[in-house]
Amino acid sequence: MSPSEPLAPIVLFCYNRPAHLRQTLEYLQANALAAESELYIYSDGPKKESDRAAIAEIHVYLSELKGFKKINITQSETNLGLAASVIKGVSQVISQYRKVIVLEDDMLTTPDFLDYMNEALNVYSSRSDIFSVTAYTPPISVPKNYKHDVYLAPRASSWGWGTWVDKWRKADWNATNLTDSKDVAQARATLEKGGSDLWPMLVKQQRGVIDSWAIRWTYTQSQHQAFGLYPVHSKIKNIGTDGSGTNFTFKSGDYGQEMNTGTVEMRHDLKPDEHVIRHFREYYDLPFSVKIKNWVKYRI
Repeated sequence: MSPSEPLAPIVLFCYNRPAHLRQTLEYLQANALAAESELYIYSDGPKKESDRAAIAEIHVYLSELKGFKKINITQSETNLGLAASVIKGVSQVISQYRKVIVLEDDMLTTPDFLDYMNEALNVYSSRSDIFSVTAYTPPISVPKNYKHDVYLAPRASSWGWGTWVDKWRKADWNATNLTDSKDVAQARATLEKGGSDLWPMLVKQQRGVIDSWAIRWTYTQSQHQAFGLYPVHSKIKNIGTDGSGTNFTFKSGDYGQEMNTGTVEMRHDLKPDEHVIRHFREYYDLPFSVKIKNWVKYRI
């Protein structure tokens, strides 16, 4: 990373899981660049009365937090929800710093996570076809003859990611261009290059069944024929798949088991690889039974 490039600020969102948050921040503090990085924490307010004790515990913990160049804490009195919190928080910070690194309160990172993320944000900042970078990769089978340490995929990741202000401002959080589109079939085909699960998520978002900033961000990426940058080996692990999360309420042991420390070579002229993208898309494709369920229940 060029010494002249300023480090991206870290934006972290938390709610009512003090144990998860503590682990996330302890792993983040172990990063060599943590002491040189500014940290913005957005702590959401209670959704129900039973949340208050956990949120109060979080506030006490955050008041004593150290290990970063500067710590900025925003505590909401009311519950905004994750989607609104992310859209608002990222928009505020990125307007000042032009780039951001984003985490939620259930992400464990390698000690070189911040090095990797800052390098990726610097190397690919001028690429108009890359809208986001991430330190996570799903457990796909990358072909043995693939020679690079990173790859491009037509999907944005919501786990340990970053972006730039010019890309973020292209997001249409109401997805009005879908409503106004004369060619919904084309919009669907473009979006589903990143997995057949994406279109049902977008439709559910439009109908108010779910509230996801990530599907709207991925839809923005697809509308601009853009990619997300992924590492071949993850530098992040999600610990929120234990059933404690807001948007991930079932338990799974299949997410982010690998965490790999080590230098990642990044080529500015990186091209999408059709074989990697095919394996990536297949990983996210919905099982037939889920497709039937979506059709019966939502006519998707």
